[in-house]
This record gives sequence, C-alpha cells and structure tokens, in this order.
Amino acid sequence: MQALWMLLASIMFAIMGSCVKLATEHNASLSQVVLFRGLPSVVLLLLWARAARQSVIPTVWKLHLWRNLSGVTSMWLGFFALAHLPLATATSLTYTSPLFIAAWMLGWGGAQRDLVRILSVALGFLGVIAVLRPSIGEDQWLAALLGLGSGGAAAVAMMQIRELGRIGEPEWRTVLFFSAAVCLSSVAGLWTEGWGRADATGYAALTGIGLAGLFGQLAMTRAFGLGSALLTAALQYTTIIFAALMGTVFWQDHLDDLAWLGMGLIIVAGLLSIWRTMRERVTVPPRNREKQA
Repeated sequence: MQALWMLLASIMFAIMGSCVKLATEHNASLSQVVLFRGLPSVVLLLLWARAARQSVIPTVWKLHLWRNLSGVTSMWLGFFALAHLPLATATSLTYTSPLFIAAWMLGWGGAQRDLVRILSVALGFLGVIAVLRPSIGEDQWLAALLGLGSGGAAAVAMMQIRELGRIGEPEWRTVLFFSAAVCLSSVAGLWTEGWGRADATGYAALTGIGLAGLFGQLAMTRAFGLGSALLTAALQYTTIIFAALMGTVFWQDHLDDLAWLGMGLIIVAGLLSIWRTMRERVTVPPRNREKQA
C-alpha cells in the first residue's frame, strides 16, 4: 500500500511539473507559481478541518518547524538552480535527496542500514542521470552547489515527515502547515518583482499546480509515514517516468535510447526496493517488523 501511495504522489508531482511549465509559458512569475503551489492547499484544508471539526493545533511544533524550514528552503534553492542551470542539471541535483537519506541510513540508521535498498537508490539516480544527462559549466558551480543543497534540504524534510507520521500526526495537518509556509515565503518575491502577467490559461495552470501539489503532498506524506523511508525515496524516481511521458504527449519531447534505458533503471530500482521490503515482511517476526520499517 505504501508503494501505491508513492506512485500516486509521483503522478501528481509530474502533473504539477507540467502545470508549472505551462504557467511559465503563459507569463506567470516564479513567485506566483510558489504562491499557487501552497494557497489551494491552505484554503481547502482549512475548510475541511472546520467542516470535520478537526483541530489544526499540531502535536509537536518542533518537527513542523524543521519540516517547513527544510522544505521551503529546498524549494527555493531548487528554483534558483533551475534559473541558472540547464533544466536537466538542476532537476538531477534536486533528485539527490534519496542519496542523502541513504547516506544517513548507512551512518546512523541502525536496523535500516540495508545495502540492497541503498543500491536501489543508487541505481535510480543513475537512471535519472541517463534520462537527463546533466552538465555543469565552469561558471555554474555556485548554482550547482545550491541545487545540491536543495536535495539535502529535501532529505531533511522527508525524514521530518516520517517522524511526524510515527507520532501520529495526520497527513492533512502536515501538508497544511507546509503549504502555509510556502505561501508566506512567496510574499518576499511578490513584493520585489510584483504580480505576474499570466493570461487565462496561465491561471488555469496555476490552479492545477495547487491542486496537483495538494494531492501529491498528501500521498507522499502518507507514504513516508507508513514504512521504509528508502523504499519511498526509491519510488519517487518514477516521477521522472511520468514527466517524460507527459512531455512526449503534450510537448512532443523526443526520448532517445539512453533516456529509455535510464527509465528502465528507475523502474528496476523501485522494484528492487519493493522486493526487499516484501521479503523482510515475510522473514521478520511480527514483533520486530516495526523496528525494521
């Protein structure tokens, strides 16, 4: 079930990325993209919480603070990298977050120190490189380092999401506070560069960013809260596959043999992680499964 939630999240994030591309093609500003990424989630989740008589007060403020700080930082560092690097390079760097998680597991993860899962993450990242084929020029190292920092900050955010799931914090509340932080972070950008000049199609795409981001964030939060962080991290690579297919259908992007090989590696990485997790559930006694989750 964890795998299905992450696959759903990957589809939603691929749709969100397509909407970002469409919105910017129709004169939406970067700050507008950030604002609309969070605003629909805030409005809809607050309305749902009021209708369902749910409290918006978090269980632990500290975890939310670190999750939001790292998540928003990752978002803006990634946007900076996208503005100053080739798209393939910047996207590859933002997908290094599972490698940071794998390194943490190897050094301090205890029972989760699993070389099979770490191998799956490494294979997945090789697949991303094959699909995107990044390159860094001599004058692009600062942006590249910030893009790498985006991946590291995203890894911190993912681990905080997992901890929030472990203590029983509902997914909707985690997404609500993150979305509110995203909206607040867009204020500075709107103050400096003003409102964009998006047309009707641009605003429709901006709305799609918010809705797809909402459902993707909810699905990803549940996936990380249910089980292995490395399994979920490996499966997030499937976003590349869905995005590549959408690019082919809607923008007629051409995929060569190396790109398809890379997507094959991504699929193998995900299947390897799923196989490892299912094998553990069969062989590990029930009372010990929680420790290895």
